[in-house]
Amino acid sequence: MQFHNDKNKVLIIDFGSQVTKLIARRVRELGVYSEIITAAEVKKLKNFSYIKGFILSGGPSTVTEKKFQSVPKEIFYKDVPILGICYGLQLIAKIFGGKIKPSKKRREFGRAYLFKKKSSPLIKNFLNKKNSVWMSHEDAVIRLPKNFKTIASTKNSKLTIIENSKRKIYGVQFHPEVTHTKNGNQLFKNFLFSICKIKKNWSATSQKKRLIDEIKKTVKKNKVICALSGGVDSSVVALLINKAIKKRLVCIMVDTGLMRKDEFKYTYDIFKKKYRLNINLVDASKIFLGKLKNISNPETKRKIIGKLFIKVFEKESKKYKDIKFLAQGTLYPDIIESKSSTGSKTSKIKSHHNVGGLPKKMKLKLIEPLKEFFKDEVRVLGKSLGLIKNINLKHPFPGPGLAIRIIGNITPERIKMLQQADQIFINELIERKLYNKIWQAYAALLPIKTVGVMGDSRTYENICLLRAVTSEDGMTADYFSFPKNFIDNISNKIINNVKGINRVVYDITSKPPSTIELE
Repeated sequence: MQFHNDKNKVLIIDFGSQVTKLIARRVRELGVYSEIITAAEVKKLKNFSYIKGFILSGGPSTVTEKKFQSVPKEIFYKDVPILGICYGLQLIAKIFGGKIKPSKKRREFGRAYLFKKKSSPLIKNFLNKKNSVWMSHEDAVIRLPKNFKTIASTKNSKLTIIENSKRKIYGVQFHPEVTHTKNGNQLFKNFLFSICKIKKNWSATSQKKRLIDEIKKTVKKNKVICALSGGVDSSVVALLINKAIKKRLVCIMVDTGLMRKDEFKYTYDIFKKKYRLNINLVDASKIFLGKLKNISNPETKRKIIGKLFIKVFEKESKKYKDIKFLAQGTLYPDIIESKSSTGSKTSKIKSHHNVGGLPKKMKLKLIEPLKEFFKDEVRVLGKSLGLIKNINLKHPFPGPGLAIRIIGNITPERIKMLQQADQIFINELIERKLYNKIWQAYAALLPIKTVGVMGDSRTYENICLLRAVTSEDGMTADYFSFPKNFIDNISNKIINNVKGINRVVYDITSKPPSTIELE
């Protein structure tokens, strides 16, 4: 998706890395407009006057094979600065005659320490003598290309940062885009402002007018159905579309029976009374729970829910004239984890209900204004649209709802049990002023029972898992470290107040290797 055709930009060439979008996010954070394109799309570029820099992403390919992903060699002779990251570095080395080998001795995964060899504008204020960086590579450059210099090394890899200062071509073997690399943003800052000489020209707030104009242009005189759940994403989409077409927006709130306790009514009241949106309520809880009966496979759950959503909306659309569009709050991370939005070989992690779960043939056309935005950028937009804090700062909630937080079979009894436990957990976070320090928190039910003792009786009941993570963007995350007294207190509250739960556990796994949600 291209925002502008006439604005100075940095192009990020995606070779299939799971964190390519993080590069775009880092560039945007620094106030510079960027677009992500595929290697194939590079061949179609004709006007280079607005391109102020290229960043080549990492990826799963290897340049040591006969066939590998590449870019036209001409881009290296357009007087446009280039930064290669991981696979991008190896590709630069390959194109300019360096040597790359798979090597057990030189492979690096996780944290490594970078040592300065020479000065470079790329590492100013990023690397003085030593810095911690994040590695994820098996191949390594073992011979420097002609006219390149070594700027920094690690213990296992001598050619970790290289440069050809005359052509303004740079390569780094590590990933500066992930938070695990210390001060990684400084390296991007140096590349953008010292090397590319680009000026700040982008902010999430500045995109509001463009998005509204695009919606007007796309929708024309037709009507739009918006899937409004009450989460920040769908709420921002609804307010954006309302700004663009007003009375031609119909918001549909579907009660799937899988929402948090009391959330459905709260959301309806806010958007009906405060924002005066045209909202139609649909109680489809029996349909959803019926279709999910005895379904335990997480991918099957997601696909069932995705298809049912579309069926409900298509049925509702028949009640109105000129409904041609379905609006959804799809974000960057949804697309990344479900499929590659740019056509590269990004590995699929799971189907998000509003991406991989959608049927191939739909009567409604999708409109997804936020599909190139990260969660924090959506919150900025929400604030500029006047979205109340209780919704704008709400933790992410999955489209399939509690269906993917009830591991195994879904029953009305297990839904009620989870709703009660989750409400106790979230309310306690709010009361202790911890809610806004956490990216996402929830309770889940595991598909096993364990023995317990309550009073003088033996119990055989459910395990409630609690999860709370810190993150900047949802792409990587770490568990939140609660004080012991909080864990003790919340465990007692849940067990004492929720019939059917006799054990509470806390998930201390980061992302990666796990995902934030269990399914």
